[in-house]
Amino acid sequence: MHFVDAKGILTGNSGYYGINVYRGCSHGCIYCDSRSNCYQFTHLFEDVEVKRNAPELLEKELKSKRRKCMIGTGSMSDPYMHCEEKLLLTRRCLEIILRYGFGAAVLTKSDRILRDIDLLDEINRSTKCVVQMTLTTYDDNLCKIVEPNVCNTKRRITVLEEMRERGIPTIVWLTPILPFLNDTEENIAAILEECVRIGVKGIVCYNMGLTLRDGDREYYYAALDKHFPGMTEKYRKRYGNAYELPSLNAGDLMKLLHGICSKNGILSTPEDCFQYIQKFPDRFPQMSLF
Repeated sequence: MHFVDAKGILTGNSGYYGINVYRGCSHGCIYCDSRSNCYQFTHLFEDVEVKRNAPELLEKELKSKRRKCMIGTGSMSDPYMHCEEKLLLTRRCLEIILRYGFGAAVLTKSDRILRDIDLLDEINRSTKCVVQMTLTTYDDNLCKIVEPNVCNTKRRITVLEEMRERGIPTIVWLTPILPFLNDTEENIAAILEECVRIGVKGIVCYNMGLTLRDGDREYYYAALDKHFPGMTEKYRKRYGNAYELPSLNAGDLMKLLHGICSKNGILSTPEDCFQYIQKFPDRFPQMSLF
């Protein structure tokens, strides 16, 4: 872990802003796209870069915004990785979001988010808060391999349940689905059944598959060589160096997803989910004259 003074913290436009307090990650997920060379890391991915002035920058920038909107975090680096326990930078940013009347959309894999459930609840009561959780693998043993330094799927489901009890809406990211590893009807059905049970608002799934780029690909294949001997060769024969690696079962699994979501009133396309996440509530709707 190392510290830097960032020059800015908000990205995006006036309709939806994003922030990343950290750069890099300690969760060790074997498929992480953020490792890719295109993001031009100049340090080891596990040597997390901490933007120590993030709260001060955020407050300065939100003070000048006349239009309120949703503020998202977690798209590149998990805001609740291990160092957040002591640094509290994510929490401080959430406090500022609440103070200035903005909404929050938080994406994580970590149950550390429960530390801030009181604050997330306040934001949701004041404006809007959406908690997003990535779920990929229902099997605990496989989860420990592909997402080794973070709580397992069943624990994440418990987190989503606790958010529901507070009335905080939740979105599940069902991605990535790894060919030959977790792309089974049994795995997807188990996760979807839990999503129905706990009443998630939507499920983000671009396709049942994986994307690999230079940098990410090498790390992923090294993990396969370690834990699943012979699997890398199976990938190379099927996909070569393709960016998109769809599951052989993608069609059937997507039908399963859309069928269950349609039956239970769950948003099931990325477009619908993002529209919901990014929509800031109209606190003062115009009254009809008729």
